[in-house]
Amino acid sequence: MIKLLPTSVDHVIALQASGTVTAADYEETVVPAVESALQAHKKLRLLYQLGPDFERFEAGAMWEDAKVGLSHLAAWERVAVVTDVDWLRTATKVFGFAMPGEVRVFSNAEFDAALAWATG
Repeated sequence: MIKLLPTSVDHVIALQASGTVTAADYEETVVPAVESALQAHKKLRLLYQLGPDFERFEAGAMWEDAKVGLSHLAAWERVAVVTDVDWLRTATKVFGFAMPGEVRVFSNAEFDAALAWATG
């Protein structure tokens, strides 16, 4: 499941994943949030927490994640990935260079720092 988290800055989208993340989570939550924010802003910032309750992505969810990221590639100004999942931390560091904006990885204990960086 993915839920939107409130932020004090309207060009920042904050997401929190828990349990199993599905393609429907992207279609129902992520895509509308991104599309809505892009109507008001050319550049977006993203905070994506895969918290302690996160279990896994379904294959379709990983495809939807890639589609959202790539279809709006130039829009991402900053991306903060917050997770303690080793393979996600490594993948973000390895592929983060391909993003035109800044990408940083934070641990779940650093959530507040990640939010401050994404909104600052």
